[in-house]
Amino acid sequence: MKLIDTHTHLYVEAFDEDRDYVIQKAKEKGVERFYLPSIDSSYTNRMLDLEKRYPDSIRLMMGLHPTYVRENYKDELSHVHQYLVNHDFAAVGEIGIDLYWDKSFLKHQQEAFDLQIQWAKEKRLPIVIHCRDAFNEVFEVLEGHRGNDLTGIFHCFTGAKEHAERAIGLNLKLGIGGLVTFKNGKIDQFLKQISIDDIVLETDSPYLAPVPFRGKRNQSEYLVYVLKKLSEIYQRNEEDIAMITSKNALAVFKF
Repeated sequence: MKLIDTHTHLYVEAFDEDRDYVIQKAKEKGVERFYLPSIDSSYTNRMLDLEKRYPDSIRLMMGLHPTYVRENYKDELSHVHQYLVNHDFAAVGEIGIDLYWDKSFLKHQQEAFDLQIQWAKEKRLPIVIHCRDAFNEVFEVLEGHRGNDLTGIFHCFTGAKEHAERAIGLNLKLGIGGLVTFKNGKIDQFLKQISIDDIVLETDSPYLAPVPFRGKRNQSEYLVYVLKKLSEIYQRNEEDIAMITSKNALAVFKF
């Protein structure tokens, strides 16, 4: 089986002791490609170093994560734009709105989200969306960009069926990870009603490890547990799910 982890933070400190081993273990499980979303400028060099070390399997995104939209957000956005102009990326991400931790920067998050979508469309790149406690706010921005040139992934999808349908209607795939294995995850209750053609796999490692590793460090090799759960939900064999979701991912990212 060939699997693609469409969202993993392999460059963060949680992997400093065994990063190469983690990548190797994932490859042994069939994970052939890893897409790394950006957080802020402090991690850019780490990401670029990983890309150099694994040019055949590591793909990078560039963007400003909404929880890092703070007083210096304009400087951070300038950094994003500079790299988008001078380096090739697979997507603009992860970008979006997060109102779980702090609501005081909502207007700044909306501005950053809107601007980065514009840059993605100018570069003909997909976007990868982070949304937490902010579906209305995220969709309000997205609706302003509705069109054939808007593509991407709704990362770590946690919404209801109507949110899923609305995202798909905007030409976005749903990123499904460890949450689908949680008893209280809820998305497993309606996911079968969503076409597998609209799904991609992700881990969001080192976060949100699937059952039976919930609460521990997540890593890309655990993508097989997400695959197994989707096989149960859709009542299709794992090989089919792997093939379709990988095809979906490559259709989004192009490379």
